[in-house]
Amino acid sequence: MMSRTEEDFELELRSLPGVLGVGKSHLDNGDVDVVTLVVNTKDPTAIRNAAIQIASLYYPEAVVVVEDANHGLASSRAEGARVALVRADYDTTDGFCEVQLAIGGRTGIGRAGSGPLIGGAEATLAALRDLGYDVPFSLMTVTNVTNGRDWPVIVTLRSLSNDADRFGIARSEDDLISAVKATLDSLNRFLSTL
Repeated sequence: MMSRTEEDFELELRSLPGVLGVGKSHLDNGDVDVVTLVVNTKDPTAIRNAAIQIASLYYPEAVVVVEDANHGLASSRAEGARVALVRADYDTTDGFCEVQLAIGGRTGIGRAGSGPLIGGAEATLAALRDLGYDVPFSLMTVTNVTNGRDWPVIVTLRSLSNDADRFGIARSEDDLISAVKATLDSLNRFLSTL
């Protein structure tokens, strides 16, 4: 059974012009993590932008995917869709991180040990591979600028094919989220070319 919040969310999405259907997938806690809209319109990008704004009010972490009923997937990588972080968890009992990423209605999950900093970066790379990306980089360093909270994490990836190294930086409320976002930041340009 849908919560009242989720009903309102779906109603707002269905009221957008040209929306034929709304599909959702959920996290374990019941929050929406991926929303797929099937549309019949000349400008699916405008609907996607409106849907992203609506989603940000109800489920800020949700990924929005738009499928044009006439032309297939409208939120392709060429339009600037990015891999989104769905969730990142660190289990202090076994020292493993688990990262879930999503793009285009697909999700990928990666796990790694090595604590929240290095493990977060390694699990992100594993989740990207689970999504089907061939990521020709290996983890070189993950550095927390200071030992305090709310300071940036810097990730350096070494190219396996003699290209330039990649650098990413992010700051969040904890080291794991910072490491995941910094890893994604280091790969944004690379992933957008695939």
